[in-house]
Amino acid sequence: MVSEPLDWPPERAGRADETPRWSQPLSNLLLDFHGDPVRARLAVFSDGNHHMALEECLRRFCEMHPEVEDVFYTTTPPSVLLNLLAAGGLDIGNLRLSVVPHVFISPPAVLDRVVTAGRMATHRPFMRSRGNVLLVCRGNPKAIHGIGDLARGDVRLFLSNPKREAASHEVYRATLEGLARRQGMTADIPEERIVYGERIHHREAPQALADGRADAALVYYHLALRYTRIFPRRFEIVALDDAPSDQALPENVISHFHVGVVGDGGEWGGRLLAYLLGKDVTDIYRHHGLDHA
Repeated sequence: MVSEPLDWPPERAGRADETPRWSQPLSNLLLDFHGDPVRARLAVFSDGNHHMALEECLRRFCEMHPEVEDVFYTTTPPSVLLNLLAAGGLDIGNLRLSVVPHVFISPPAVLDRVVTAGRMATHRPFMRSRGNVLLVCRGNPKAIHGIGDLARGDVRLFLSNPKREAASHEVYRATLEGLARRQGMTADIPEERIVYGERIHHREAPQALADGRADAALVYYHLALRYTRIFPRRFEIVALDDAPSDQALPENVISHFHVGVVGDGGEWGGRLLAYLLGKDVTDIYRHHGLDHA
């Protein structure tokens, strides 16, 4: 049973206009390709979980440099972007997208592959997460208060896909197993009580809860913070270690994100990199639940 799709707010870096919008939420909705790839003079590839902070940073960069016209940026799992780079294009339904990025943001192991492919000279530490939490529906109807409750037979847990989103899945699994071990438990949740995402868990996790297909989702703290800000009547956060924003326990795994210029970066890549490494961006990311690396 599928409930009404979540009404995600618009996300784009360029200036707002009156361009008509068209989509069908259950079949033709594209949330993680942003902006106008034809008009934009700057293209950014990024993993998706910190999309809310990246959007604000790119919007401010456009305000500072209106001659950029627009920024086209992606916020999908890294494997999608690596495949796009390797193939020179990506088919999205019946639409073909052929874009070469000027800047790439992703976990360091992903950017190492871009360096190995000869497309990037080097990359630098950018931001880091504050660990992971449980997201539940508002009111916490299943009374889930921590790792121990995930062992209950009536609780279904959402996790990102182990094959299509291996980076986030490994972080969530390590956190689950580490915190369970700390409490003298095992993290062996039966497969029939795990709801795996298909491709983009930072959209699928809250939708699975809204649909009633899962009772809790293990997600980055900054993702859960985003959901509770834009859907305050739908979701709330359950801490795994009593201090989700302070990373109290080492078993609650921190994720790291790096940034680098692709090729020569074009006219704007180097300037964007300098901006992303500055204090203003650090403050924006901190507001959205992440910290400078």
